[in-house]
Amino acid sequence: MARGQVVTDASGAEVVLGDIGTEVVFENDHVRVWEVRLEPGDHQPWHLHHNPYLVIAIEGAVNRMDFFDGDESRIMDETVGRVVYREAGKIHNLTNQGETRYVNRLIELKDLGENASGSNGHGV
Repeated sequence: MARGQVVTDASGAEVVLGDIGTEVVFENDHVRVWEVRLEPGDHQPWHLHHNPYLVIAIEGAVNRMDFFDGDESRIMDETVGRVVYREAGKIHNLTNQGETRYVNRLIELKDLGENASGSNGHGV
């Protein structure tokens, strides 16, 4: 995990990366399952995924994903039961722009990332 890693933004300011989720609810050698819980207006801090992952919405909301490198933000209307797959990659954060609490289960696929054959611990 990259929690605590220091990165530098375009202005030269240092930013400390946070956790991927609110808390780890399950982990074994193959997967790590996070709960992400955001009240309206709350945000998940800048973070980086080293493993491909699935996101399953438990409680829906309208969220905005901002990218550290300045790429265009992504607005997502997360509906209950929606499942998405994402590759590991870019530093980003997540803000609940909706009027309801957002809760998901984020499942990191460690066998395709940090535990993959030939991996350097970062999924590559």
